[in-house]
Amino acid sequence: MALSLSVVLMLGIILVVLMRQKALKAGPAIVAILFGFFLASTGMAPSINRFLNSIANTINHITF
Repeated sequence: MALSLSVVLMLGIILVVLMRQKALKAGPAIVAILFGFFLASTGMAPSINRFLNSIANTINHITF
């Protein structure tokens, strides 16, 4: 849950920044939000969630 909340927050911040810099207009932003909303209710959602979790685990195991 913490990971998905972090991703949602990060993507929301990126979306706001893009809209404020006029790099993304309101119409395409709404389409992007609706696409994400409807994609979350499809059968692909668990696969996307597993993919994002594996990326987060990979990043977590990187040591410098």
